[in-house]
Amino acid sequence: MVLGTAVDGQQPGERLAGRLETAAELWHRGRARVVLVSGDGRGASGDEPAVMTSYLTEQLGVDPLRVVADPYGLDTYDSCIRAREVYGVERALVVTQSYHLSRAVTLCRHLGLDADGVDARCSGCGATLLARKAVRDYFASGKAAWDAVRRRPPAVSSPPSREVDDALTR
Repeated sequence: MVLGTAVDGQQPGERLAGRLETAAELWHRGRARVVLVSGDGRGASGDEPAVMTSYLTEQLGVDPLRVVADPYGLDTYDSCIRAREVYGVERALVVTQSYHLSRAVTLCRHLGLDADGVDARCSGCGATLLARKAVRDYFASGKAAWDAVRRRPPAVSSPPSREVDDALTR
């Protein structure tokens, strides 16, 4: 599962490109059979899952039949709970940068996913950016904990989808 972040029009930003490159490498090496991209389909910077899917399939050679897009992964909590409740994911490698990895994996595990984290590349991530993102993630952990404790429903509810199961059987 690749967690979304801002896109630049029809291209992933540097951090998102690093996540996608890491996921593509996992797929090419047979460590992942399906790539679930989860992000905001109506975000201010653009359609994250559409850009992620396009980049994975057109630039990185991932089979389009093995990519599933969740356009309602509006935050990390929503991405994790929707992976489990909507897409039926039970086990996942969560791909994101180091500053975000602990919170993402902890949330997914709390929500019933057998999750492990994969530290994504972060070219262009200087010390200042990493420090700023670590501070942001520290404060976001409080919201994540509150969401998890009260078992907040996802911002957008959807009926169960067989897309991941279908991708696995192709």
